[in-house]
Amino acid sequence: FLFPTSIIALTALFRAPACVVSSKKPRSQGIFQSLFCCVCHQEPEQIPVNNNVPVLVEENGTISKVPAKPLLPQIKSKDSGKICVVLDLDETLVHSSFKPVNNADFIIPVEIDGTVHQVYVLKRPHVDEYLKRMGELFECVLFTASLSKYADPVSDLLDKWGAFRHRLFRESCVFHRGNYVKDLSRLGRELNKVVIVDNSPASYIFHPDNAVPVASWFDDMADTELLDLIPFFERLSKVDDVYDILKQQRTAS
Repeated sequence: FLFPTSIIALTALFRAPACVVSSKKPRSQGIFQSLFCCVCHQEPEQIPVNNNVPVLVEENGTISKVPAKPLLPQIKSKDSGKICVVLDLDETLVHSSFKPVNNADFIIPVEIDGTVHQVYVLKRPHVDEYLKRMGELFECVLFTASLSKYADPVSDLLDKWGAFRHRLFRESCVFHRGNYVKDLSRLGRELNKVVIVDNSPASYIFHPDNAVPVASWFDDMADTELLDLIPFFERLSKVDDVYDILKQQRTAS
């Protein structure tokens, strides 16, 4: 049995739900707000974006005029000229739960508040083929709003091919209007050579033209979305500018 405070702490490991509702007194509600990723906000409005200008938004919603240090180091020689593909983790590549499941691919022990809890992780169907091919074609970067103490060991077990050149976690996101946003302009890569693959539109609201949306995945073992995406990414790997082919993909879908 988990006490309410333990449930809150466990949920805070992952990308939080869009809305957290508490019937507790105001003091308890403050604890809820401090432990969850997001509190009760409506879906953030899409802001106008100039793809040539970094979008650096602070927690209070103001635009920072001072560019931050790039999140990624200089590109390695073996990846020179390649497109950078930013991959989400939860509900895109895997689904994790604190409820035991018989067919879990991984079981990750995570310590929270002095107690070790087991996280049960399911791999999305065809994630192995997808990651292997993506690592061959692109500079792949894992970028998740989850905490590193959960996401890092999951990535160690998931990525058997070294597809992830770099890993970015919650602290690299920008908290904007109740959501953790992945600001692609902070990566240190030319935006016309950056693509983000994510199930959450709120994650890429600063750069929607760079996104390849995917459906959220939980437990459908007949899902083929990652497998179906491989031919598209094989074509994408040959272009010098991602915007035209991404626009065509959105129009076609």
